[in-house]
Amino acid sequence: MRVVLAEDLYLLRDGLSRMLTAHGFDVVAAVETGPELLAALLELRPDVAVVDVRLPPTQTDEGLQVALAARREVPGLPVLVLSQHVEQLYARELLADGTGGVGYLLKDRVFNAEQFVDAVRRVAGGGMAMDPDVIAKLLARSSRDAPMARLTPREREVLELMAEGRSNSAIGQRLFLSESAVGKHTASIFGKLDLAPSDDDNRRVLAVLAYLNGAAGG
Repeated sequence: MRVVLAEDLYLLRDGLSRMLTAHGFDVVAAVETGPELLAALLELRPDVAVVDVRLPPTQTDEGLQVALAARREVPGLPVLVLSQHVEQLYARELLADGTGGVGYLLKDRVFNAEQFVDAVRRVAGGGMAMDPDVIAKLLARSSRDAPMARLTPREREVLELMAEGRSNSAIGQRLFLSESAVGKHTASIFGKLDLAPSDDDNRRVLAVLAYLNGAAGG
């Protein structure tokens, strides 16, 4: 699995490269600036990009803006964004087009190799990997928004775990529910969010987008 990594701090960039390589990834480029990142993404077309939000030369949201520009050129390019803090606007912009694997992980999580590698794999596979702290903040803001207000507390718990990229089986283990019970909750969520019948993977992403985009825009 081919990875392009963008991180301006040398020690962290080197550490992440070594970690990914040790877990079987091929780090085809490890860059430190926005222009280098854009060139690498467009030339190499990796299976996934792991991108720090803040990169030179602006040190604002250069990494995110480059990732979004690359996704316009390479639709569906999987992107996992790393950030020091919960920035709701970043989550909304990343999720806006609703295509391809996306993830938003706080940098604290990268020190847990298992969590970080699992997130990279999920995003590369077209899934979603949202940091639990990001989800909690956005979910709190969306609690009074329709149609989120239609969901029961249990359905909101299921949706939160869905946003982390967990399968029905994993959600059931976390909430001590059978897989069939989780399936009923997800079906109810889809109905309450007015998501038209389609494959469940697509509706899972749409369900998560419904509350993340609504919360970030609130």
